[in-house]
Amino acid sequence: MNRILITGGNDGLGRATAEALMKAGHHVTILGRDEARTKQAAAELKCNYVVADVTDYAQVEKAIQAAESKGGPLDILINNAGQWIQDALETNDPARIKAVVETNTLGTIYCTRAAVTAMKARQKGRIINVISQAGLSAKAERAVYNASKWAITGFTKSMQLELKPAHIAVTGFYPGAINTGLFDKSGNSRDMSRALDPKQAAEMLAFICNLPENVDVPEIGMQNLDY
Repeated sequence: MNRILITGGNDGLGRATAEALMKAGHHVTILGRDEARTKQAAAELKCNYVVADVTDYAQVEKAIQAAESKGGPLDILINNAGQWIQDALETNDPARIKAVVETNTLGTIYCTRAAVTAMKARQKGRIINVISQAGLSAKAERAVYNASKWAITGFTKSMQLELKPAHIAVTGFYPGAINTGLFDKSGNSRDMSRALDPKQAAEMLAFICNLPENVDVPEIGMQNLDY
């Protein structure tokens, strides 16, 4: 049984992952920005929850401390919170650009920073960064989103080297399109009928979490062959 914190855990892939991990017997805490939605999701999942805006380090640090005070030291952190943006760069609202980069990039960095000190002290832990194929490739009119994800690819690879001596495994998870509400929330709805089911991606994350402590998976990806 691992103690696991999932950011962006109140819907989409985060919620599906929490459900899969609960079924596997892990102790799960979900982190969300909206208290009402996160509290409701936690009640339905029967897991713990904490509230924080991942772009605010003080909130993140306080939330992780609260999670550990309730359930014990974290064994695994899953950085899943993210936002979508697309269209030509000059049409992207600067405030929206800032929000996406802060959530996708700084959010992952902040949560990792807040969790890693205790993991180092215990000489154990696992961090999984949900990055997406957008952290490996590029497309027109995706400059901001690609930039936010490529940054985390570099961060992940650096942290793998930095944390290996402390016996902390760091995994970059690079899924293709997943049928969640990511696009709808940004006003960019699209046909997702052939995208990955969130439960499929959640099972992959659960697989990583179920590995023995001494087994490292530096990176793993998945795509729907028909998409």
